[in-house]
Amino acid sequence: MSIAPWQHGVNRKPSLFMKVEVTFHTPDPPKSSNPDYGVKSRVMTSACFSSFSFSPLLMQSNANLEKISFACDLLLEFVFAHVRNASVTVLSHFLNLVACLLEQPFASYVLFITMVLAFAIFRIQPVNDRVYYTKWYLRGLRSSSTNPDAFVRKCVNLSFGSYLKFLNWMPAALQMPETELIQHAGLDSAVYLRIYLVGLKIFIPITILALSIVIPVNWTDGGLEKSKLIAFNNLDKLSISNIRPGSEKFWTHIGMAYTVTFWACYILKKEYESIESMRLQFLASSGRKPEQFTVLVRNVPLDSDESTSELVEHFFKVNHPDDYLTRQVIYDANVLTDLVRERKKKQMWLNFYQLKYTRNQSRKPFCKTGFLGLWGTKVDAIDYYTMEVERLSKEISSKREMIANDTKAVMLAAFVSFKTRRGAAICAHTQQARNPTLWLTQWAPEPRDIYWRNLAIPYASLSIRKLIVSVTFFFLATFFMIPIAFVQSLANIEGIEKALPFLRPAIEARFVKSIIQGFLPGIVLKIFLTFLPSILMMMCKSEGIISLSALERRAAARYYVFLLINVFLGSIVTGTAFEQLNNILHETANAIPETIGAAIPMKVTFFITYTMVDGWAGMAAEILRLKPLICYHLKVCFLVNTEKDKEEAMNPQSFGFNTREPQIQLYFLVALVYAVAAPILLPFIVLLFSLGYIVYRHQIINVYNQEYESGAAFWPDVHKRIVVALVVSQLLLLGLLSTKKASHSTPLLVALPVLTISFHYLCKGRFLPAFVTHPLQEATLKDSMDLAREPGLHFKRYLQNAYTHPLLKVGDNAETDEAFQEVEQGCQLVQTKRQLWRTFS
Repeated sequence: MSIAPWQHGVNRKPSLFMKVEVTFHTPDPPKSSNPDYGVKSRVMTSACFSSFSFSPLLMQSNANLEKISFACDLLLEFVFAHVRNASVTVLSHFLNLVACLLEQPFASYVLFITMVLAFAIFRIQPVNDRVYYTKWYLRGLRSSSTNPDAFVRKCVNLSFGSYLKFLNWMPAALQMPETELIQHAGLDSAVYLRIYLVGLKIFIPITILALSIVIPVNWTDGGLEKSKLIAFNNLDKLSISNIRPGSEKFWTHIGMAYTVTFWACYILKKEYESIESMRLQFLASSGRKPEQFTVLVRNVPLDSDESTSELVEHFFKVNHPDDYLTRQVIYDANVLTDLVRERKKKQMWLNFYQLKYTRNQSRKPFCKTGFLGLWGTKVDAIDYYTMEVERLSKEISSKREMIANDTKAVMLAAFVSFKTRRGAAICAHTQQARNPTLWLTQWAPEPRDIYWRNLAIPYASLSIRKLIVSVTFFFLATFFMIPIAFVQSLANIEGIEKALPFLRPAIEARFVKSIIQGFLPGIVLKIFLTFLPSILMMMCKSEGIISLSALERRAAARYYVFLLINVFLGSIVTGTAFEQLNNILHETANAIPETIGAAIPMKVTFFITYTMVDGWAGMAAEILRLKPLICYHLKVCFLVNTEKDKEEAMNPQSFGFNTREPQIQLYFLVALVYAVAAPILLPFIVLLFSLGYIVYRHQIINVYNQEYESGAAFWPDVHKRIVVALVVSQLLLLGLLSTKKASHSTPLLVALPVLTISFHYLCKGRFLPAFVTHPLQEATLKDSMDLAREPGLHFKRYLQNAYTHPLLKVGDNAETDEAFQEVEQGCQLVQTKRQLWRTFS
C-alpha cells in the first residue's frame, strides 16, 4: 500500500482525503501531529477567506479549498509518478484523482455548468427573446410574433431540434468580423473585447513555456521537503517556494521574468499601435457629428454690460471671426431633472393601476396617498395618479420657461460651435485669453456622453471637490477592511451566541453551524462589496466630471486601486501571515522574512479558487442575465401597456466599463505575478479570458446598447494598468528572491522595472496624443473633403440645438440661418453693448 501524500513530510498541510488503492472512499483526513496546528490552520485560513473573498461561494468552509488542493496533489502525483518508477502507484494516483473529481462538491463547477445550460435553454424560448436579443429589437431588426393563434409558440419553443443545438451561440458569437462589429456596436465595444484578446496573446505562449520549463524546475528541487519551517502540500511544490535558498536554479526564474516582460511589452505596443490606427480610422470614416465642430468653454468671466450668451458670442466673433458659427449657453436644470424623474415614477404607477383595471374592470383600484401608500386618504388610484402626472407636467412646463428666462440659471459656461473642424481644433488646443484661468476650452463630449447635472457645478469649486474626494478615497481604500472585520467578528458562532444566547441550541446544530461558518462572513463581505462600485461612482460624480465616459474611466481607476490594495496585496500579505502564524511564532526574527517569502507563492491556491468561483461563475451569471430576465417579466406583467413600454422594460444598459475592466485587470495582475512564482495558475487564467471573450462578444452583439461612443478613449488607461501589473510583479519577484539568498542573481531584476517604466513613457509619448487630441491634419483633410462634396453646405440649424439640455428642448426653435449663407471676407466690425472698449482677459 502506498504512502498517503501527507505522510511524505512532517510539515505538510493536512488534506481531506486518505489515500486508497481501488475504492473511491474518501474519509476525513488524519489529524496533524501538532495538536494546535489543525485548529489554528483552520481558523486562520477561514479568517483569511472571510476578509478577502469576493464571493460567498468562496466561503463554503475551508474544505473546498483543501479539496481543490488535494485534487491537484493527486494530479501532480500522477503526472510525476515516473519519478517513483512504480506502475502500481501510477494507477493508484490516477484512480484517486478520478475519485476526488467525482465526489467533490465543486460548487463553482456545478454552478457554472448549471447557469450555462439554463441560459442555453432560456434564450431559445420566445417569451425571453427580448431579454437575450435586446439590441436587435431596439434596432427594429427583430420582432415578436403577432399571430393570436400561436400563444403557446409565443411562450415556449416546441422545436426539439433547437434544443439539440443549444450551444450554437458560441460559434455564432465569433462569426461577426471585427469591422462589422464596429459598425454594429461601436468602437468602444470592439476595443473592450480586445482586452481579452490581449490577455490570450500574452498568456498562451507564457503558459506553454512556464509549464514546460519552470514547473519541472520547481518540482525537482525539493526545497520544501527539506524545510521544517513551512506547511505545504504537493501543489506548493510547483511554485518557486520549492527552490532551496541560494540555488542556481533561480536563473531559470530570472530568465522567465525577462521573457514575460519583453513578450508582454511587445504585445502591448502592437495592440496600442493597432488600436490607435483603428481610432483614427473610425474618426475619419464617421460622418458629421456635433462634437467634431464644438468645444466646451468654461469659467467665462462675469460682465456687467452683457449677458453670458452675448459675452460668449462677442468674444468668439472677435477672436475667431472666420470660424465661429453659434453658441449654446448652459443652464442649471437640475431642479427640472428631479421633477421629470418624479413624473416618471407617477406615470409608472398610473400604468400599473390602468393595467390592473383593464384585467379586472369589475373592481376599481384604490390607493393611499401617504408614505409608500401605507397610510393616508384612500382615493381612486387611476384618478389620483392621472392628476399627479398632469400637475407635474404643468409644473415642468412652467419651470422650463422660468429657467429659459432666468439669467441666474445661466452658468458661466457654453458650448461653442464652429464652421469647420479645423477651427474647433485650434480653439480647443489654444489659450484663449491672457489670464490662463479664464475662457478655458476643451473638446465637447458627444451629446449622449454628457452628464448634464455636473455642468451646473461652478468651475471654481472643482479643485476643492477633487481634493475632498481624493482624501476620502484614500481612507476608504486603506481602512476598508477595518469595519468589515468588525462586522465579520460578530458574524460568527461565538458572537451570535453571545448576543442571542437563546439561539444556542439551534446554532449548535451541525447544518446551521456549517452555514454560519462557511457563508455568513462571505455574505457580509459581499453586501459591502456590492455597493462599492456605486459608492465609487458617486464619489466621481461629486468631483464634477462632465462626461459619462470620463466618469466610468475615473471610477474604474479607483476600483482597480481598491482591488490592488484590498484584494491582491491584502490577501497575499495578511493571508500568508495568518497561514504561517504558527511557524512565525516559533522561529527567530531573522527567519521570518524567509518564511513569508516562501509562503507568498503558496497563496496561488487562493487565486485559483478565486478565478474559478468569481471568474468562471461570474461569466456564467453574465450570460444568464437572471436579474434582467426577472425584472423584464415583472414589468411585462404589471407595467407594460404599449410597445414603447416594452422597449423601456428591456433596459439593455451597457457593458459596465467601470466595474468589469478593473476585474479583468485584477486577473492580469494575478497572472503576471504568478507567471514566474507559481505558473500552475496560468491555465485557469487562459480559460477565463477565452470564456470572457466569447461571452462578452455575444452580449455586445445581441444585448448591450452602449450609451455613448468615446472612440476607445479608455485604452491608454488599460495599457497603463497592465504596465502597473508588470511592475508590481517584478518588484514582488525581486523581494521574493531577496528572501531566498539569491544575491548573485537578484540584482539583474532591478533593470526590469526601469525598462518597463521607460517602455510605458515611450508608448505614452508616441500613442497617447491620438486619444486625447484631434490631429489638425485630419481635421483639415475632412473639411476639404466636405467642401469638395458639398460646397454650399451650411448646418447652423443642426448645431444650434445639438447641445441644448434634453429637458429644455421644445420643438424646433432653431434660428434661421439666412444670415450665415455667405461667409464674409476680410475684417468686420462687431457690435457690442459696451460703453467703452475693453480687452478680454
